[in-house]
Amino acid sequence: MSLDREHESRLTGCFEGLRVLDFSTTIAGPHCARMLADMGAEVIKIESAEGETMRNRPPMRHGCSTAFGQLNVGKKSVVLDLKSDEGVEAVRRLVASADILVENFRPGVMQRLGLDYATLSALNPRLVYCSISGYGQTGPSAELPAYAPVIHAASGYDMAHLAYQPGRDRPDYCGIYHADVVTGTYAFGAIASALYQRERTGRGQHIDCSMLESMLSLTLNEIQWSQFPVVQPSRPTFGPAACRDGYVMIAIASEKTFQNLMVVIGHPEWTSDARFARYSDRRANWGALMDGVEAWSGQLCVADCVAALNAGGVPSSAYRSVAEALADPQIAHRGALADVEDDAGTFKVVNLPFRMSEAKVAAGSRSASLGEHTADVLREAAAIARDNG
Repeated sequence: MSLDREHESRLTGCFEGLRVLDFSTTIAGPHCARMLADMGAEVIKIESAEGETMRNRPPMRHGCSTAFGQLNVGKKSVVLDLKSDEGVEAVRRLVASADILVENFRPGVMQRLGLDYATLSALNPRLVYCSISGYGQTGPSAELPAYAPVIHAASGYDMAHLAYQPGRDRPDYCGIYHADVVTGTYAFGAIASALYQRERTGRGQHIDCSMLESMLSLTLNEIQWSQFPVVQPSRPTFGPAACRDGYVMIAIASEKTFQNLMVVIGHPEWTSDARFARYSDRRANWGALMDGVEAWSGQLCVADCVAALNAGGVPSSAYRSVAEALADPQIAHRGALADVEDDAGTFKVVNLPFRMSEAKVAAGSRSASLGEHTADVLREAAAIARDNG
C-alpha cells in the first residue's frame, strides 16, 4: 500500500459522530442528507410504511430503485407512523440524541404533527433543525405546493434561459431538477455553518431554506439586468458552434481566450479589427464573430475541432451525453463514481465533487431496504431513554 493509500485509509468523515434524522422526501432534502452521510454522519431516514416516494421511481430492479439509492445511500431506514402517538414518541426519543433534523414537508405539517422546531428544541436545545420548502416557512406564498419545475418557472429561471434561445418563445420542458439539487446543497452549507456556531454557543437553531431564493441565486446577470437593462449581443454569447458532424461549445470569456481563438481559426488580425478588438464592440458584433468561427469549425469534425481548440488554449468541449461524461478517464482518475449495493444488486452513484486531504468524503456502500434498521434504532433509543431516565 502506498503512503497516500495508507493515509487515506486512516481518514474519518468530518461529521463522524453526528446523528441526523432525515424526514425529507423526493430530492432536495434527501440530497442534503446524503451529503451529510457522505461526510460521515449517521443518517436515519424516517419513512412511512409505504416507503418514500422515490422508492418507486425508475430505474427499478427487482423492486429496488437506483434513483432512490442514489439519493439515500449510506442512510439507515426506520419506519414510523408519524400520525400515531407511538410514532411521535419514538421521534421524541430519537431527537434526544440527534444533532440535525432535515425535513421538506409543506410549512405547517411538522407543527401539526407536534414535531416542529419549537417543540423539539425544548427537548434538545443543541438540535440543528433544517426546513426546506418551495417559498420559505412564512409569507404569502409559504403554503403553496411546490416542486422543482414550478420553482423554475416562478423564479424567472425558465424565462431567463429561454432568452438565450434565438427564435423561440415557448419555455423548455423540465426534466432536470436544478432547484432541488441547488437548494439541498445550500441547506447542507447552512447546516455546517450552524454546527460551527453551535461550538461557540452550545445551541442549535432553525434553518429556513427556500427553493425560490436558491433558484434566484443562479440568475446572477439577470438579477442585475432586471434593475439596470443592458443591450444584449446579437447572438447569445455562449452557444453551440457547428462542425461537420455535430457541435462544440466554445467559451470566449477573457481577452486571452479571444486572442487564442483568433489564432486557432486563422484570423489573428481580428484582434485589432474595429468590430471585435474591444469587448463592447465584440458583443455588439457577436453574430459576425461567431459566423467567422463557424466558417472554420464547419470544415472540421467535432473531435478535430476540440483538439485544435484545446491545443490553442481555448476552453471548449464536445456536447456529450451523461453516459459519455461518466466514461471520461478524468472521472475514473478522480474516483468520482462509487459502487453501491441494494437488495437487487449493485449500481454506481456519483461521489461528492470535492476531496479533502484530512477527511474521508465518500458515498456509503449500501442503500437500505425499507425499515431495515427500525428495530435496532428504536431499541437503542429506548435504552438511551432508560439510562437518562
